Amino acid sequence: MLTIYSEHTSPRLEYICNVLFKEQLGIDFKITKNDSELKDNFTINYSNQRLTINAFQIIPHGLLFENNIQEQEIDVFRFKSFIKENKKEIAFFKNPLSDFPFDIFSAAFYLLSRYEEYLPYEKDSYGRFSHKQSLAYQNEFLEIPLVNIWIQELKQALILKFKSIEFKEPKFKTILSYDIDIAWSYKNKGLLRNIGGFLKNFDVDRLKVMLGLKKDPFDAYEFMDGLHKNIHTEIIYFFLVAQSISKYDKNISPENKQMKQLIASTSAKYKVGLHPSWKSNNYQTILNNEKEALENISGKNISGSRQHYIQFRLPETFEHLINVGIKKDYSMGYGSINGFRASFAGSFYWYHLKKEQTTSLRLFPFCFMDANSFYEQFQDVATTSMELMHYKNECQKVNGLFVSIFHNNFLGTDKQFSGWAAMYAEFISQLR
Repeated sequence: MLTIYSEHTSPRLEYICNVLFKEQLGIDFKITKNDSELKDNFTINYSNQRLTINAFQIIPHGLLFENNIQEQEIDVFRFKSFIKENKKEIAFFKNPLSDFPFDIFSAAFYLLSRYEEYLPYEKDSYGRFSHKQSLAYQNEFLEIPLVNIWIQELKQALILKFKSIEFKEPKFKTILSYDIDIAWSYKNKGLLRNIGGFLKNFDVDRLKVMLGLKKDPFDAYEFMDGLHKNIHTEIIYFFLVAQSISKYDKNISPENKQMKQLIASTSAKYKVGLHPSWKSNNYQTILNNEKEALENISGKNISGSRQHYIQFRLPETFEHLINVGIKKDYSMGYGSINGFRASFAGSFYWYHLKKEQTTSLRLFPFCFMDANSFYEQFQDVATTSMELMHYKNECQKVNGLFVSIFHNNFLGTDKQFSGWAAMYAEFISQLR
């Protein structure tokens, strides 16, 4: 049992201590304001005062004892690693008088709560929080799970202070996830949509597919099934089931017979989640209707989701998800660049900053998406392969969670994505 002494308690402090100690370091803790309860073993002094006992001191920045949302003064610096000689790690909320060089509790809370996304910001072309305004991007730590690295540093610092303290960390885990935005390129779109496609751009391949002479280029489902054999990895498919077609929602109708068959057959083998439509982000009723539609087709209770185009705003989007019964969300990442949006490789409960409470919604961040590499970062297959391995290795080094996103169209036979299926197959082979 780890005892944390603090002159003040708060929901923020309780939240971040639960993430860092109970979930990530596997050690029970209690927070107390009563110094008479303190003992010489395994005590963290989270205060400005010096204690008479042999405690490990972290001097508070103050963020965890505020109950509002305001601009924070952040100066990024580097500190000497407790783990690797001559290695320096990045951090903020510095305090050189502490036993730990910065207030890890406040810094980790700032990143995990997505504090900066509640402050005024300039939206990107899709109306989202832009990665370019994030602390991680501006200070060049977007590509690493910084909070996990801090946890490893804190663990080592506590071991040096308390020789007999023991921790039980989580094991490295991979989740392979797929967003099924447009199940088929030509098939099952209906006569009018295909006529419109022909008028816009006459394509011989479209004609061959419509005549049954060629496989649809987005139909990669058998190929994907084959990749999943003999791997012990969690797999999730997220289906877009918008009821009406729009600029950003171009899915096959959920009323289509073959679309229903695809969803049903997939849910029989794998976990299935909802890919909420662009329009549903503004209307909770639409979100609920889409969830019910997917449940009816799949025959499963749908408790997981990932936002289409990674379109979400805090706190409204996550509030809507909770209200319709979503328990797990996989949207915590950027739709404009690969990296660690919350600087964390692991799942965690969403903290509602405006209500100052831990919610029931558990977030599963992703750090790699094929569409980012191709459309946003303009990478070729070879570069993307190295990027994919980079993120997997970064998560593995900290015993974290690696979540990737691929789309069926990248894994099919569309000439635009030539080489992507082979690259992904090679990656999957390394997970066996």
